[in-house]
Amino acid sequence: MAPEEIKQLREELKCTARELATALGLEQDTVLAWEQGELFPTKKLVGKMEELRRKGPSAIPRKPKRAAVAASPMAVLSDPETWRLVRKLIAHAELRREVTKLAESYPDPAEEAG
Repeated sequence: MAPEEIKQLREELKCTARELATALGLEQDTVLAWEQGELFPTKKLVGKMEELRRKGPSAIPRKPKRAAVAASPMAVLSDPETWRLVRKLIAHAELRREVTKLAESYPDPAEEAG
């Protein structure tokens, strides 16, 4: 696999060199060396990369984004993602049941504020 093909694969998978390396069980430096033509992947690793390509971007394990510092309630209310979740909760009874069970283990902010 040529350096350009590895770069293209990362573009297709929408991943960083570190994320691709993690998916392959390697160090980031190895993937960067491939992209610079300093090293070349083995047939086994090329096969793994082709499998990742077939699976698409969801095959790349990603670290969760850092949680933002506690947003103000108004910031949360203005976030479109909040309203997308609310719409799903309203529309799907099973989801509401699951979330209700999960919420039992969390304190109620209204009770904490008092």
